[in-house]
Amino acid sequence: MQQEIRFATFNVCNLALPGAVCYDNLAPLSSAGFEAKTDWIAQQIDRLDADVIGFQEIFSQAALQHALAKSKRYAHAQQVGFDPVIRGGQLTPSVALVSRLPLAGAVKTYSELPRQLSVALPGAGAISNRFTRPVLHAQVALSSELIVNVFVVHLKSQRPDYWNGEDENDPYQLGLGSLRSLIRRGTEALGLRYLLTDLLHGNRVPLVVMGDFNDVAGAITSRIVMGDGRHGKNGFDDRLFDSYRIQSGSDPLCNVGFSTLHQGQFETIDHILVSEEFNPASRFAVGEVLEVIYLNDHLQLRQPEASDHGQVLMRVKLYGADD
Repeated sequence: MQQEIRFATFNVCNLALPGAVCYDNLAPLSSAGFEAKTDWIAQQIDRLDADVIGFQEIFSQAALQHALAKSKRYAHAQQVGFDPVIRGGQLTPSVALVSRLPLAGAVKTYSELPRQLSVALPGAGAISNRFTRPVLHAQVALSSELIVNVFVVHLKSQRPDYWNGEDENDPYQLGLGSLRSLIRRGTEALGLRYLLTDLLHGNRVPLVVMGDFNDVAGAITSRIVMGDGRHGKNGFDDRLFDSYRIQSGSDPLCNVGFSTLHQGQFETIDHILVSEEFNPASRFAVGEVLEVIYLNDHLQLRQPEASDHGQVLMRVKLYGADD
């Protein structure tokens, strides 16, 4: 078994095949643009050198496979995911997982919110009862004895959710659209928490949840996913922890990371969360988060082929692994 395992999350920003229309206001990639983008993605994942990578904004699994084939480290890695479906006449991007470690069991996806969770959206005559982007759940074998459950997620964006020809220049409708987005993101966060609780309840299951949360770690939506406020007999229960906050190899208060740059503001909305099995404060720990690294130097360069998100890399040291 490896002594160090690396997990990474990577929002690639609208990866589609040449000529495919992702959004009405976004020109499709040309053949040259597609090759440049997949060259850049291959370069970035080789820099990450992660054992398991969760991807977001995948409009074509074949396009991602094209990028992997260009890499030096992932040409033979396992890729799991699904192509997006058309919803309301619009393609919705999906997520994917790439692993150089073996997978155990069947890969699951969740499109509908669990436990019949449903919330009405104000002024729209609609309800939120599905994940905007389906959640992917895979089991990764770190060894024959140690299986880690990995969830790849992409929660609803902060972009205002307009309905029925609403005017985005109207400040009242702008506020209403933003409120709908917040409600949808919060509902998805609760749905994800339900999935995690169902998996963790009564089980000792190492868990990694990673992706684009479209909110900072301290936001109520992120805290819902982490299960903040829950304290079991051992002080952990089924809570998750922000890997950036519990890393042992660096001081998160001194080394500030970020994954997005929007209107001059640096924020981290891409996160890797872990269960207590990777928190050294737990008596059930099988390893610890050594370091969380952000690859974000491209954000200020604004290269057309590059993503508008930085990549997040988590290094985990496993206890009892062979040197």
